[in-house]
Amino acid sequence: MNQKADFINTLSLPAIAAPMFLISGPKLVIECCKNGIVGTFPALNQRTSEGFEEWLVEIKTELANWERETGKKAAPFGVNIIVHPTNPRVETDVRLCVKHQVPLVITSLGAVQMVVDAIHSYGGLVFHDVIKKRHAQKAAGAGVDGLILVAAGAGGHAGTINPMTLVAETKQFFDKTIILSGCISTGRDIASAMQMGADLAYMGTRFINVKESKAPEAYQQMIIDAGASDVTYTAAISGVHANFLSKSLEAAGLSAEDLKKDQKVDFGKELDTEHKAWKTIWSAGQGSALIEETLSIAELTDKLKLEFKEAVEEQHKLLEIFPK
Repeated sequence: MNQKADFINTLSLPAIAAPMFLISGPKLVIECCKNGIVGTFPALNQRTSEGFEEWLVEIKTELANWERETGKKAAPFGVNIIVHPTNPRVETDVRLCVKHQVPLVITSLGAVQMVVDAIHSYGGLVFHDVIKKRHAQKAAGAGVDGLILVAAGAGGHAGTINPMTLVAETKQFFDKTIILSGCISTGRDIASAMQMGADLAYMGTRFINVKESKAPEAYQQMIIDAGASDVTYTAAISGVHANFLSKSLEAAGLSAEDLKKDQKVDFGKELDTEHKAWKTIWSAGQGSALIEETLSIAELTDKLKLEFKEAVEEQHKLLEIFPK
């Protein structure tokens, strides 16, 4: 029985534009879906549930109109929900996802059966992000449809495990959709994720540098200028370890000692503090080393498709040489 997400074979590329705090909005999501890539955004990018619903209506309406006008089928879109006791909007936002039948819900910081059951009630899918085997096993037990494996070097709340090991270890007990996150910036990287056994690539940092993102120009330029060593892994900003551009940490006046500190996670009462921190301290993964320009999503998709095709063709040629 095939337990992989049915929509994968309808995409122009096996890729998801990851939901990025303060960066992803309707414009980015809509353009990704029009170009055959799954577009997603965090529910908390809208400060209220009312605003969140407005975005859902905007995305659904725009994509429906586009499909009617072009005769084409858009890729599905998704919403990220922080499933944590300190997020007071969980139940309300989940109800809105059910009301508007959001195709894909991405859960973070907790795989809760209630959420999975609610999204499954109308045929929606739930993907959950994890950084280690224990988290993956717990999420699998809750019945999620896919696991987003956040490997070393990813932007935002990243793990520390090598992607090859993380994918192989997860495939030992999970036969549904596997999505790999971490330093995926090119079409060749997408092909590499497939070679490792993933079904989809999860691209965050690469989609900061698109014209449809909400990132300030200075943020995008800092990514262009950054190398892999210009990214700092710290829990000092939100209480959960994440990767940030080192220069933005320095600009905020944070010392090396500050970056060793841990803070309590609170996505509810401290939402305003969290919002202000991430607005001036910029997250990015080590994959920023391969980002040299800011493109439109249409231009980026064409570039990724070409790189992906070339990488797969090169791999196929190896069969003429190996094994002997």
